[in-house]
Formats: sequence, C-alpha cells, structure tokens
Amino acid sequence: MNQSYRRGYDSDDMICDCEACRADLNQVDDHLRETEQTNNSMDEMMRQSADRLYRIPVFLSRPNVLNAVQEAFMRRLIREIRRELLFPRTLPRTEQYPETVLENVRRLVNSSYGLVATNLKQLEVDVLGTNTGRFPTPRIEWLGSEFLQIEPSMAYQRGLPLLLIRERGVEGTGIWSPGIAPFLIFLEWDPSQPLNEFFNSNAWKEVLKNWAHEVRNGYYIQTEPEFRYKSC
Repeated sequence: MNQSYRRGYDSDDMICDCEACRADLNQVDDHLRETEQTNNSMDEMMRQSADRLYRIPVFLSRPNVLNAVQEAFMRRLIREIRRELLFPRTLPRTEQYPETVLENVRRLVNSSYGLVATNLKQLEVDVLGTNTGRFPTPRIEWLGSEFLQIEPSMAYQRGLPLLLIRERGVEGTGIWSPGIAPFLIFLEWDPSQPLNEFFNSNAWKEVLKNWAHEVRNGYYIQTEPEFRYKSC
C-alpha cells in the first residue's frame, strides 16, 4: 500500500509540479514516517485501526484497568481482529459521545456489526457466605467488570455475532455462567500459559474465522439497498 500510494503521486499524469501538490506530497511523506515510527501500545493500535482499510466496525468490550499480562493479551487480540480487516472500537479509546454511559454503549452497539467480549480479572474478593448463611471456610473469587455483563447482552439483543473470551479464574456469573444460552460457548484464556498457546490453538482459529465470516456477512446484508430495481 505504501509503494502504490507513492507511485500514484509520482506519476506524471496524476499530479502536477505546482507548489500546492508538492506540499500535499510532503504531508503524505510526513504521515508515512509517523506511521512507521509509532510504538506498539494498545492505544496506538486502536488509533491505527481507524485507517480506511478497516471498514467494518466491531465492538471490543473489555475492562479499562489491565495488568501487564492482560495488556499483552489485548494487544495480540487487537492484531488478530485487524488481520481479519475489522475495525475494533471501544469506549472511550476510539470514540466517546456527549451522553450517558449506557447511551454511549447503545450507540456503539447499534453502529457495530459484531462484538468481542473479554471478561478479565478485576477484583479479588473473599466470599464469606450467602443470604442463607456463612461458609465454614471463606473462599476467594475473582470478579470481572459489570460492563462485561451489560455490553454482550445489549449486543445479543441487537443480534450481533458474539465472540466471548473469559480469563481462567473469573467467576462464572450472569451470561458467563455455563449453560446460559446463547452464551453457552466461550473461549477460556489461561494467563499462566504463553500467548501463542491460546492464539495458535485450533479452537481460537476456528471461532475467530467463523465469527469474522458472520460479521462480514451481516455487514453486506445490512448495507444492501432497501429496494431492488433489477433482478439478480
């Protein structure tokens, strides 16, 4: 893409040698240099995903507070999504609207064609008992973000294709409980294992490809004209 962009500008029949065109070419050169010099942080990767190459937006539902291992996992996940030529969007990294939080979520769901949810460890709690009594021995559990219950549920209500990933050890409550349809099948990521163990697995590759196909198919269906004026 880099070479073809420059070749179009270098062609004699595409651009003249006036001062305005030279300034335009310099801006292109500056942009290309900046792109090559960007770091590999998750924020930068999200901004790069807004490039015109990634035309089909998907909602990336994730916690805002990440440790180093979770950050590395998210960076790799974003790269995997972008390889499918999909644009991962998330609040507030890529966009934010002057509305309430739930209105922001609803607007993002309504303008996306799929959702990826990552239920990662957030709070470690000591469970002493329930409403029926105390446990003989308190147990420790990890809780995820409450928005990892809300956002996938809203996306399901919208009918979006879902790709669900849960970090091992996170309590299975709500939509993440085993047997809750349509959230019956989700992938589990073990942070104690190398990232390649997860992303090179057949399970991940199969789920990603199937999900990306559903997203792309839904995109083309939703962007078809309402009325057809000729037969296929």
